[in-house]
Order: sequence, then structure tokens, then C-alpha cells
Amino acid sequence: MSVILSPPVEPPAPAAPAAPTRPTRLQRLRYRLQVARREPTAWIGVVLTLVMLYLVLAPIVSIVLDSLRVHVGDEGHTHQLAGEWTSYYLWRVFRSPVNSLLFWEPLINTLTVAVGVTLFAFVVGGSMAWLLTRTNMPGRTWLATALVVPYMLPSWTFAMAWLTLFKNRKAGGTLGFLEAAGITPPDWLAYGRLPIIVALGLHYSPFVLLLFGNALRRFDSQLEDSARMLGASRRTIARRIVLPLMLPSLGSATLLIFAKCLGTFGTPYLLGLPVNFNLLSTSLYQNLHTRQNGVASAIAIVIVLMGVTLVLGDSRLMREQKRFVTVGAKGAMNRLTNLRRWRWPVFGVAAGVFAVSVVIPVITLILSTVMIKPGNFSLRNFTLRYWIGERLDTVGFPHGILRGTELWSAAWNSVRIVGIASLICGFLGLLIGYVVVRAGRSRISQFLRQASFLPYLVPGIAFAAAYLSLFAVQRGPIPPLYGTFALLIIVLVVTHLPYSSRSGIAAMMQLGREPEEAAQVCGARWTTRVRRIVLPIQKGPLAVGVVLPFISGLKELSVVIILTTAGTNLLTTLSISLSEYSYTQLANATVLIIAAVAFGATYLVQKATGSSLASGLEGA
Repeated sequence: MSVILSPPVEPPAPAAPAAPTRPTRLQRLRYRLQVARREPTAWIGVVLTLVMLYLVLAPIVSIVLDSLRVHVGDEGHTHQLAGEWTSYYLWRVFRSPVNSLLFWEPLINTLTVAVGVTLFAFVVGGSMAWLLTRTNMPGRTWLATALVVPYMLPSWTFAMAWLTLFKNRKAGGTLGFLEAAGITPPDWLAYGRLPIIVALGLHYSPFVLLLFGNALRRFDSQLEDSARMLGASRRTIARRIVLPLMLPSLGSATLLIFAKCLGTFGTPYLLGLPVNFNLLSTSLYQNLHTRQNGVASAIAIVIVLMGVTLVLGDSRLMREQKRFVTVGAKGAMNRLTNLRRWRWPVFGVAAGVFAVSVVIPVITLILSTVMIKPGNFSLRNFTLRYWIGERLDTVGFPHGILRGTELWSAAWNSVRIVGIASLICGFLGLLIGYVVVRAGRSRISQFLRQASFLPYLVPGIAFAAAYLSLFAVQRGPIPPLYGTFALLIIVLVVTHLPYSSRSGIAAMMQLGREPEEAAQVCGARWTTRVRRIVLPIQKGPLAVGVVLPFISGLKELSVVIILTTAGTNLLTTLSISLSEYSYTQLANATVLIIAAVAFGATYLVQKATGSSLASGLEGA
């Protein structure tokens, strides 16, 4: 039998793979929405970017445009129609016959006051920093905290105390203690440049104390010992070694104090108004009150440019600070100078600085509120009528400060507005920190990092003028907000955002992605991850981002002075209004209430968080 072998059957060729189908536009959109729902960082970044563009950059652009367009009521001066482009306001500020009164004299006054305040703060703060960090003066731990107290108080507290002591008949109203005693202080002592420099210098001296003192504490004494062994004199060591290595901290303190002086309002207004001594901030305020909005806008632009230039200079100094490293891996030696028999006299000088900057002003204000006639210390002259009296001889405020509704309404407005603004500020700062860190080096991340810090570059009263320019009239769907609580809340949120955003960024940089990624693998949504993971872990930085704006907002004056109305009065604006009417006792009582609330809040926060404003001198 023959076997017929059949040829092997080849398997069928595999079918060619089907060409991949390109997803449709609708499918891509659905996929992006699903990704955005699980990881919405990019979309949140876009929303925050739009918010920053409108609330931070738009006001600055608006104030620039206001200085270049004709305002209603100025048609006769410009010979143009309202809304047309013009250079009239720039000409009036910089070139007109009244330019000296409007701009150049206030500019010179601002620069001289800023220089004087900086030098005064350096003499006081620098000497105290050296005593606290480099000597064996007794009581250094207590003084390290006590000498920071002036910055916890409202900046114009010392100005009110100065007026209570040195006010003469030129300003009218209640006389000062010296005038009532038969001693007439000269105008140069009672008002103007000198008292402004002293008041602001004492207020800002803690800047130098903390920055310069922190640098001194970390300075290695072995550098001085080496130079001394090589035969260098003390003057040479100070000039060639110590001072160059302290330049970053000195330069940073100088620029920060100088920038603060540009936008401060309360002290220059109270002490400069009686003698028409104007700074740029008070000139801007007066032009706004006389409806010269275009002129005020031009002045505000100058203040903004000066502030931005100074803080950018400070940023450059911080970058160059790496060239001045004095602490290495081997540690450092901080040898204290033995004052010997001068220990207690020097302690008396430091305690005297605390007394002059805090104790005497506060006691002066308290005494003024319980005296019928200033400077008369007889028992019959003491009274509580300015606190709880029912019928006073003050027409506009005919009762004690604790009676009636004015104080309580202003206090409720302050707590409500500042409280809401602080909560929003803290949450927004943490959200910005989340996007900045999670988005890496994207353009949105870089923009949010810079835009959230921009309000710090703009002096307060200039930023308030920018907001007045943007929100005074309806713009598109946004109604006019002037005179509303919403505008005050928004401006307080934006101006204090640099503090909360920096706190949020620093906190999120310490939080890795692993906890969120683990929750995401388990199917947790983004809102759940934030609520159950991010917020509990970052509750400390979130609290700091809320508390710091709250404490600062209670003392805020420059930002809100031109944005409040009779219905939105705050404690700070109430005190200035009472001072304008020469109701000295009532104004001083209001300042004391603000100071007590601000100091009490600061103290409670420090106790609750275990932190201290004087932490830079910790362990001294």
C-alpha cells in the first residue's frame, strides 16, 4: 500500500493590524475633563492667574491710565473731552507753576524723612542689637522681646503721644501737656520733620534689631580673634571684617525701612498737617480729597516705581548674600564682650529705649484720656467721662468712647472685615503654594509666585489709590464697589497676600507627593485629598497665613484710609477722624483700644504657636 503524502498546509497569514483610530475632539475633551477632575492643578492655576491679573496687575494699569485720561470736571482745564488722552496731569505734577507744592517739595520731604528715619532706626536698633547679641548685658532675653513691642503697636501711636505732650496752640483743640503747663513748644519741635523722624524711627527700629542682630549672632568671633592676633586694631577689624560681612543685613534693613516710609500715612498726616509739611503719601491723600484724581494718580505712579525699585534692590542683595557666608560646617564661635562695671548702666540705657518707645507713649495716652485739663494732676481733674461719659462738650461725638454706637460699629466692622479677609487670604495663600509647588517650573507657577508677591512692592496708600481708580465706577460686569465691605475685604486680601502665599509656598515645598499619590491610587478625588491630607498636615502654615494678616489688618491705615466711608468706618479710620476734629482724648482712647487688641492678639498667637517676633535673637 502506497501512502500519499499531502503537502503541508501553511497556516493562514495573520491579519494586518487595524490602523489606530484617532480620538475625536469630543473624546479628547472628555479625557481632559476626567484628568482635570482627578488632578485639577493646572485648571486651578489658570483660575488663580486670571484672579491675580485682575486684582494685582489691573489696578496698577488702571491708575496709569487715569493719569493719562481726562477726568470729569477737568474739561475746562485740559480743553478736552472727558476720557480723551492727555498729558495735562503729568504736566501739572512735574512742570506746572504749582509743581513744587504738589510734588517736588513732598518728594524732598519724603526722601529726607526716609533717610532720617533709616539713620535713627540704625542708631537705636543697631546699638541694641549689638548689646543683645555680643555683650553680657543682663536681661538680654527679656529685652530681646520688649524692644520688638514698638512694631506690634500701630505706627501712629507714638505720633499721638507726641502731640499730647508737645502740641501748641497752632493746631487748635485740646492743648498739649507742656502748653497747658505754660511752656510753649516751638513748631519745629511740635510738628514737621523732626517728630516724624523720631516717631517712625522708633517704630521701625525693630527691623534693624532683628535683621542686624540675627546676622551678628551668627557671626564667627574667630574671625575677629585671627585679625587681632595679626595685630589689627579694633577700628580696622570693624571696618575691614565686621562691617563688610554685615552689609547684606544692613542693606536689607535700609531698603525695607526706606520702602515703608514711602507709603506710611498716619504719622506724617498727624504731625505734618498743622504746618503743611507734606510727604508724597499725604499729598496723594489731599489730592484725592479735593477731587484731583488725575494728579493723585500721577503721584501714586511715582510712589509705586520708587517702592518697586527699592524692593528689587533688596532682592538683589539677598541673592548676593551667598558671597558673605560666615557660618560653615565646623560651626561658629560667638564670644560675648565682658562689659564689667558697665553691665547695669548699659542695661539702664536699653531699658530707657523701651520706656521711651513704649512705656512713656502709652502712659501719656492713658493719662490724656482721664484728664479734663491736660497736665493738671490734681485729683479733681481726673475723670472717666471720655470713656463712659454721657454728655461731653464735643459736638460731633457727645459721649464717651465706650458709649454710643460709633466705636462698637467700627470695632465690629474691623473684626468682621479683617477676619473674613484673613480667612480668604490664608486659604488663597495655601492654594497658591499648592499650585506653585505642584506645577513645577511652568509659566503659571512662575507667574503666581511673582504676582502674589507684587503687592509687597507697592506702598499701601498707592495701592489703595489704584483700587479706588479701578473700582470707583462700573467696569464691565463688575459694579462700582467704592464704599462697600467687599472692596475693603478684597484690598486687604491682596495687600496681605505676600505673607500668606510665602507661608503656603514654604509649607508645600516640605510636603511630598507620596501621601496624595497613595490616596489617588485608592480612588480619592482631589477635594478629598485636600480636605483629608493637605489641610490637616498644613494646618500650622494655614493658621500663620490667617493670623498674620489679621493682626496686621487690625492696625492697617494707609491701605483703607481712602476707601472707607461713614458706613464702613474701621477703628483705625475712626481714630484719625477724631484726631482731625481735635477730639484728642477720644482719639487717644481709640488708639489705646487698637494697640491693646493688636498686642493681645500677637501675644496669644505667639503663646499658641510657640513662636516669637524676636526669634532671630533667640538664645541671646
